[in-house]
Amino acid sequence: MADLPELFITRMKKILGDEWDVFHREAGKTRQYGLRVNTLKIKTEEFERIAPFHLSKIPWIPNGYYYEKDDRPAGHPYYAAGLYYLQEPSAMTPASRLLVKPGDKVLDLCAAPGGKATQLAADLKGRGLMVANDINQARARALLRNMELMGVSNSFITNEPPHILADRFPGYFDKIMVDAPCSGEGMFRKNPAVMDSWMEKGPDYFSVLQREIIVYAADMLKPGGRMFYSTCTFAPEENEAVITYLLQERPDMELIPMEDYEGFSQGLLSFEGQTFHESCRLCRRIWPHRMAGEGHFLALLAKKDTGVPGDDLAGARRGRRVKTGKKERKSGNSPAEREGQEALKEFFRHVNNQMISDHLDIRGQKVYYVSDRTMDEKKIHFLRNGIYLGDLKKRRFEPSEPFALALAGNDYDMTIDLSSRDERVEKYLRGESIVIDEPRPAGHKGWYLLKTDGYPLGWGKLVGNTLKNKYPAGWRRTQSFRD
Repeated sequence: MADLPELFITRMKKILGDEWDVFHREAGKTRQYGLRVNTLKIKTEEFERIAPFHLSKIPWIPNGYYYEKDDRPAGHPYYAAGLYYLQEPSAMTPASRLLVKPGDKVLDLCAAPGGKATQLAADLKGRGLMVANDINQARARALLRNMELMGVSNSFITNEPPHILADRFPGYFDKIMVDAPCSGEGMFRKNPAVMDSWMEKGPDYFSVLQREIIVYAADMLKPGGRMFYSTCTFAPEENEAVITYLLQERPDMELIPMEDYEGFSQGLLSFEGQTFHESCRLCRRIWPHRMAGEGHFLALLAKKDTGVPGDDLAGARRGRRVKTGKKERKSGNSPAEREGQEALKEFFRHVNNQMISDHLDIRGQKVYYVSDRTMDEKKIHFLRNGIYLGDLKKRRFEPSEPFALALAGNDYDMTIDLSSRDERVEKYLRGESIVIDEPRPAGHKGWYLLKTDGYPLGWGKLVGNTLKNKYPAGWRRTQSFRD
C-alpha cells in the first residue's frame, strides 16, 4: 500500500491513540473480499450448497460471505444470473440495519453503483417501491444495470439532485438510505488511488455536501419513518459532525439504536475541542483493525411522529384518477401495431408471472412492466420505471435481458437448463450460438429462456438444434471463467 497522507496519519493518531499502530499494520495487509447473496433469487442455504467458492460467513450480515481472491466470482455464470452482488463486507451493514419490509416506499438517495439499493430491493420482495437515485448520469446508468442484473422489478431509477427530489417527495418515504459521497478513507487499502482524490478534496469539502444532502433526505421521510446515514470514511467532520448538524436543523429527527455487533465501536462525542450531540453514542464505527472489513460509519435515525400526516400522494396527484391494470392508450390501431400486439399476446401465453402480465405499458415500440404508474406524474428525470421487457417488431416481440433476469425459473414454459459447468453456458455468455441436443416437446419453436442450474441467464431463438444467441452485446463476456 502507498504511504498514507501525513494529515490523515496525524488525525487518526489523535482518534485512535494507542490503537494507531495496530490500525497502521492492518492497513498494509490484503483487503477483504465479500459477496452478498441476492435473496430475491436464491436462499442463502441453497447458495451455500451450490456455490463453488471458498466461502465463510460474515458474522454480522445474514446473507454476506467472505470469499478468496482466487475464486473470481465475477466471472462465474451465477454472477451473470444475478445470484449475488460483490460488495465490501463493511458496506453491507447499512442496508442490513435499515430493516426494510415488503410494502415500504424506500429511497436510496446516493445509490450508485447499487450495492445498498439492491439489498433494500431484495428486502421489499417485489412489493412496495424502490426509488434509487444518483446525480451523475453515467453512475445512474451503472446503477440501472445492477438493478436489472439483480432482477429488481419494483424500482424507479432517477437522476436528480437531492433538492429536486425533496420538492417532489415531501414526507413521502417510509425508509431512506443516505450513503453519502465522502472522502473515502475506508477505501485507501482497496483502492490507493483514492488517496490522490483525498488530497484534492478532503473531509472539509465533503462535509458541506453531506450536510446539504442529509437535511433534504430528512425532509422526504414520513413521520415515524427511518433513515440510515453512512460513509466509508473515518473523519468526524463527515460523520458525527454531520449528524449533530442534522439534529440541530431538524429537531423532529432523532438517533435510535440499531442492531449491534460485538465488533462495532461507539460514535465519538467530541474531537479536537468540538462537542457532538450526546446521542452520537448510538452511532457505530467499523474499524478495519477490529473487524474483517475496510471500515464504515453508521447512524440510524427516525423522524418523530408529530401526528401530522405525510404527503403520501404528493399534492398534485390528490383527486386524480390513477389507472390500474394495462395502461389505456390510443395507439394500436394501425395494422403494424395490431400485429405487434398480437405477437406480444402470443409471447405472454408462455409467461406464468401474472403480476408482470397485468401491468404492461406499451410506449411506441417498447414494452415495459410498470409497478407504480403514479411515479410518472412526479415530473422528474428518470431512467426506468419498472422493467424494460422488450421491443415490438413487425409481427414479433423480442424480449429483453432485464425481462429474463426478472423471471424465476418456472415463470416461462419454454426453457433450456444447462449445468453451470457446461461449456455451452460460457459460449452463450460470450455471445455465441450453441447446439441444443437435449430433448424438448415436439413443435416448440421460437424464444427459449436459457437457464443455468435452474436460474435464468437470457434469451435465445431456437432454430432446429441451434439456439441463436440474443444475449446483449454490452453484457457479453470476453474471458472464460476457467482461464
